[in-house]
Amino acid sequence: MADALATGPAGLPAPTPAAAPARKARLWSALLRDPKVVLGGGFILALLLIAVFAPEIAPKDPLEQDLMSGTLPPAGFEGADPGFLLGTDDLGRDVLSRLIYGTRVALTVAFVAATLAALLGTLLGLAAGWYGRVVDGAISRLVDIWMAFPPVLLSILLVAVLGSGIHSVIAAIVIIDWTRFCRVVRSETQAQARLDYVVAARTVGFGRTAILFREILPNVLPVIVALVSLEMGIAVIVEAILSFVGLSVSSDTPTWGGMIASGRQIIYQAWWVLAAPLAALVLTVLAFNQLGDGLRRVLDPVMRR
Repeated sequence: MADALATGPAGLPAPTPAAAPARKARLWSALLRDPKVVLGGGFILALLLIAVFAPEIAPKDPLEQDLMSGTLPPAGFEGADPGFLLGTDDLGRDVLSRLIYGTRVALTVAFVAATLAALLGTLLGLAAGWYGRVVDGAISRLVDIWMAFPPVLLSILLVAVLGSGIHSVIAAIVIIDWTRFCRVVRSETQAQARLDYVVAARTVGFGRTAILFREILPNVLPVIVALVSLEMGIAVIVEAILSFVGLSVSSDTPTWGGMIASGRQIIYQAWWVLAAPLAALVLTVLAFNQLGDGLRRVLDPVMRR
């Protein structure tokens, strides 16, 4: 209905079911033409494939130790072993294999935590922005109180209380970062509620809940999609921080943060142990940010103009 009302004043015909395939084709074409979507999405897709097929891709067992092969440099440097493309750490473990298996933890936390935080924050944001008054006041005060705590310190405290493990990390990120979605969605919902198509939907007899989920939510989705991509990058960073201080998964599970922590201790003897996971972390966060920006630019009708 929102599409039809938006096009009506301009004199254009209302969309028909037959036009749906054409709209989808134009959307996919626009996505594939956007360099940020292609580059960011391509990098994330490659990471997903690496995470799924880690046992087949990793050249070595990431936990296998060989003290006689400790701190071997990457291929191309003097003293390198061709069997260790990115070298080894101080315990002789293959850096490349540990980096590949660390991708699994990073992406699991990113996708699950960001999705759950988006669901919780979006529902509360929609309720606050649409129903207003008492509901808006209660949710807004809760957000203000929640955001008064430093997020990193709160995440460390929550994981310390809940116990280490990937489930605790995900729960901590969701508990902290739902406020990002709630504030933005609330603001967008209030802006949409003042537009003509919402007034028209009320006029024809749509209920308040139906208008919220059938008319307003689809117009807020581009913002949510961009926030989800950004939140995935933040979740990767938070997991790395918790792994760095030893509060994420168990120590025998390879993580980028754990590799950075161990590499920091031997940076002058084996810089590659720190450089490899740090580069993977930076590139992954940049890819999520670029993907989110590109999706927003393609999906948001205002930014397409």
